[in-house]
Amino acid sequence: MAAKKKTTAKRKNTPKAKAKAKTRTKVKEMTQTHAMEEKESFQKTSLDQIWGDTGLSKYGTQDEQEYVSTIRAMNRSDLHSHAVKYGILPVDNRELLTTRLLREFKKYILSYKKPIKAGDKVGKKTSKKASSILAEGR
Repeated sequence: MAAKKKTTAKRKNTPKAKAKAKTRTKVKEMTQTHAMEEKESFQKTSLDQIWGDTGLSKYGTQDEQEYVSTIRAMNRSDLHSHAVKYGILPVDNRELLTTRLLREFKKYILSYKKPIKAGDKVGKKTSKKASSILAEGR
């Protein structure tokens, strides 16, 4: 059997091809979205937060009551190893150790949830008088 010759078909500039070319340029102009409403009640303080870290990796929770119940459920040796894990010197007094662990937990959580100041607005315009006063120091 003889092999068939392959012929290349010439493409014509049809209206559909022109429309596809136009949509390709529009796609480049679009921005990507994740379709989630972003309502952040706190300011991001680290690069990890910007990249999406929720703060659950260190303690496993951000709820204080849940962490307190976890600490209370631990026996003394588990509590000592937990304290060493987070850089706290273990002491024999359980109440003192629990309060230290809770204090460190609160510091960690507060570092993740820095409140946004109401007065922080980017691009505030200064008045002419204020800018002339500021310019005097040059």
